[in-house]
Amino acid sequence: MAIRIIVKHPDPVLREVAKPVPKVTPNIQKLLTDMAETMYDAPGVGLAAPQIGISKRVIVIDVGDDHGLIEMVNPEIVEAGGEQLGPEGCLSIPGLQGDVRRKDRLKVKGLDRNGNEIAIEADGFLSRAFQHEIDHLNGVLYIDIAERVYEPKPDEDEEDDDVV
Repeated sequence: MAIRIIVKHPDPVLREVAKPVPKVTPNIQKLLTDMAETMYDAPGVGLAAPQIGISKRVIVIDVGDDHGLIEMVNPEIVEAGGEQLGPEGCLSIPGLQGDVRRKDRLKVKGLDRNGNEIAIEADGFLSRAFQHEIDHLNGVLYIDIAERVYEPKPDEDEEDDDVV
């Protein structure tokens, strides 16, 4: 268990398409644990493996809802609907936020830390977090798709201090 260094834009690993994980191994389980510790320490609400320099399809998310910590290997969006527009930040792009249009509802499937297939239905902020982290796995950053990118004002930062 260790807190990892979060790579910052424009590190090239953030632009790579991450490789699928063929099998959940003890090393992948350790990666999931380290990623969660790193995310909570940052503090953030989501983290993708490329953000710690590892080009693998692994994410962790905790938006503070009833789902708690979500650990997912090889996540894939299988259903999506609705639309939302809202602010996003990123641990790999400190000091900026952007208004990003996302799907409002999702069904995401992948593997849990034991290699079992799981499916999670998400809406609202959790849906946004899933899309943000899965974009990282495809080399896409929120600044690429934001309708507006800006430096948050101090009062905006206090109001929405969750960084995906």
